[in-house]
Amino acid sequence: MAEEAAAEAQAVENELDLLQEELAALKDKYARVHADFDNIKKRLEREKYTAVEYSNEKFAKDMIPVMDALQMALSSTQNVADPQEHLEKLQEGIELTLKQLTASLQKHGVTMVSHDEPFDPNIHNAIQSVDSDTVESGQIVQTFQTGYRYKERPLREAMVVVAN
Repeated sequence: MAEEAAAEAQAVENELDLLQEELAALKDKYARVHADFDNIKKRLEREKYTAVEYSNEKFAKDMIPVMDALQMALSSTQNVADPQEHLEKLQEGIELTLKQLTASLQKHGVTMVSHDEPFDPNIHNAIQSVDSDTVESGQIVQTFQTGYRYKERPLREAMVVVAN
């Protein structure tokens, strides 16, 4: 009986050793997984910070040619003797620059509120109402200031005159 008890005690001790080894291995695995998780979390935070910090980089790169066009428009008018030619060159430069700026803004999701759109208080600010025989009541008669959207959100409301 003593031998059976000793054998049973040895079996329990062996099982305890195995369980302790397994526990140590699981603790080590947990520590490694936890460290990996912390490292991934820190890396994602750094990447998020970098993405936010440099989110306007593409937009800024697209604005550089607009700056170049403005500088060229200014420099092209410096050696012009004829005032009419000076005005024509300046107007042409401004028109080309405006087209380039509009294209760059559209590329990044900024669009103008169309002058033909029906009145919408979410994107239009009615600053005046007038009587009109030619336009239906509630329709836009005149736009004082163009409105802009960023994708679907209004950036600036259009200031308009609405017919009574």
